[in-house]
Amino acid sequence: MKKFSLKETKVGKALGAKGVYITLAACLLALGGAGVAAYNKAMNDINDSLTISQPDSSVAEKQADNKKTDVKKETSSKDEIDIQTQPNIMPVNGEILNPFSNGELVKSETLGVWKTHDGVDIKADLAQPVKAMNKGRVTKIWEDALWGNCITIDHGNGIIGHYYNLSKEMSVSEGDEVNAGEVIGSVGDTAQAEAAELSHLHFGLKKNGEWIDPIEFIDPVSK
Repeated sequence: MKKFSLKETKVGKALGAKGVYITLAACLLALGGAGVAAYNKAMNDINDSLTISQPDSSVAEKQADNKKTDVKKETSSKDEIDIQTQPNIMPVNGEILNPFSNGELVKSETLGVWKTHDGVDIKADLAQPVKAMNKGRVTKIWEDALWGNCITIDHGNGIIGHYYNLSKEMSVSEGDEVNAGEVIGSVGDTAQAEAAELSHLHFGLKKNGEWIDPIEFIDPVSK
């Protein structure tokens, strides 16, 4: 029996010229499929390597904890008064009528009772100008039933000046900043607690809440 090859059949003849192209196309498709697979794999690898990890919350908390909390705030000159930058002066110049009693009881000429004398009484004429002992801030101006018209000045470093028995006319207001020797008011006769005495300024100093001797503080050498 005669055998027929594919080339001798009609189909073989039909495929003869085109067979090469079909085979080539099949190879290209195969190669194309492999390329697509390789491309997809490469992209997956890149995506995996570029995955953005979420920040560790504990790291953020540590960074927040590392913020400096001990940084000192800058203080303005108004908040911090240095008493050493200006010389201390007497608010008025005159004879000391009654000295600081340093906690000892003395008899009040006006009230007739034994009590401490927590300041000094400096002889001065009525209306004589009263000056600030040093730079500072006027913290209070008021009228007291016993001490008359009064001014207190924060002189810094825990020193508070008390100026009593003033006239009603004041040269400063609460909150004002003053310098050493600046006039704050004038001597009056408004202190009922010392009305029997000669005209004078009652001047007291507190250091860290305790009464101290104003004369010794202003001029330690005089003691």
